[in-house]
Amino acid sequence: MKTTCLLMCFILVFFLSSCTKQESKSDILPNIVLVFIDDMGYGDVGVYGATGFQTPNLDKLASQGMRFTNFYSAQPVCSASRAGILTGCYPNRIGITGALFPYNEIGINPNELTIAEMLKEKGYATAAIGKWHLGHHKKFLPLQNGFDEYLGLPYSNDMWPFNDVGQPFENGGFRAGFPNLPLIEGNEKIDEINSLEDQDKLTTLYTEKAVDFINRNAGTPFFLYVPHSMGHIPLGVSDKFRGKSEQGKYGDVMMEIDWSVGQIIQALKDNGVEDNTIIIFTTDNGPWLNYGNHAGSAGGLREGKTTSWEGGQRVPFIIKWAGHVEEGVICNKLACAIDLLPTFAEITGGQLSENKIDGVSILELFKGNFNAEPRKELWYYYGTNNLNAVRKGNWKLLLPHTWASYNMPPGQDGIGGPRKNMKVEEPELYNMMRDPGEQYNVIEQHPDIVEELMKVAEKARAELGDLNVGLEKGSGNREVGKL
Repeated sequence: MKTTCLLMCFILVFFLSSCTKQESKSDILPNIVLVFIDDMGYGDVGVYGATGFQTPNLDKLASQGMRFTNFYSAQPVCSASRAGILTGCYPNRIGITGALFPYNEIGINPNELTIAEMLKEKGYATAAIGKWHLGHHKKFLPLQNGFDEYLGLPYSNDMWPFNDVGQPFENGGFRAGFPNLPLIEGNEKIDEINSLEDQDKLTTLYTEKAVDFINRNAGTPFFLYVPHSMGHIPLGVSDKFRGKSEQGKYGDVMMEIDWSVGQIIQALKDNGVEDNTIIIFTTDNGPWLNYGNHAGSAGGLREGKTTSWEGGQRVPFIIKWAGHVEEGVICNKLACAIDLLPTFAEITGGQLSENKIDGVSILELFKGNFNAEPRKELWYYYGTNNLNAVRKGNWKLLLPHTWASYNMPPGQDGIGGPRKNMKVEEPELYNMMRDPGEQYNVIEQHPDIVEELMKVAEKARAELGDLNVGLEKGSGNREVGKL
């Protein structure tokens, strides 16, 4: 009898211990790795139809997780898209528009909550490695916006006193007076990028730093943000991949980006944390098409970077999260980069600020619940505050605006070709399910849909303004950060 009681006590203790271990395991906060590429088009990953080069690591990532077909950057240009992904806001809401230059004295407002700041409150170690582009003055740099560590360029790699093939300007020009590119670690310049050979080292440098961060922080939850400088022109690629692709130098660059993702995943495996890490790969906007063979592919979508056509803002998005995201799944639901911050908040229990954001949690989509429709509409803002289009469900309404079209002979070998100014004179309606290439304006056939989408446009204008119709601001615009 005594032996039986002891045995029962042992079983009870073992059971309670197992439950506690199981509970603590489920309570572990996931690491988050966010890889963010520059000027990579919708068609520049193998699983999205890339040709002329291979992306085996990204293709494998997609096969082990989920890829989206209707995912959008926050805006089709550098600084704005970065502001959106880190703050969960339409960029024009927080005063970040277009691309910031070395002469600008503005940046992200310290009152805006970033993903890094939210996660630090949950005990995360945080690092940004790569292109920042939210203000190059100290008060705007990553360490003042939630990141423990930073290494990279403060803005785009073409903002230097050379042309796009690395030659000094002989007769002056817009960039002739720019300083050499500063390579910053923490808050201090540690080196300069003065040549194409220096540009060739960037992807490998960022990758090695990212791997080092993982190795040093594998024992604690971490957020690793890797906004690569490539494939923005001027293109830089290491000897490991130079001349390796059929497509040419741009293909070489994409192969090195794919290698970088593979190295980061391997570091997660080596440290035993891959299964507890959310791995996300996406891009800041579409391709800079007038650079021809030094530009990416919009994958059949119309136009590219800096336009509000689909080629400018619809981008690849891949997520892997073992045990949470089903393997090999395609999500066709509408989503945007501004949705990541509230999604991470729901996953980690992070606290959002009182500032209004525009993102919505898309966790239900990550879980495979495609009956959910967390994002019902999208506002396509561009420039200082121009509402160029709105989307609701499968319908997209183009509003009157001007844009610089790529429908011209492209440049070659790093020299950009011309673009042609065009104008949408009257609203145009496109069915994104049947016509993602935006070739057939069906506005005459669907007056009821037009009326519904015009209400979305009016709501956006009231909230954030629209310079296309003379509304400089709406009720919800906030101040940009200033020196």
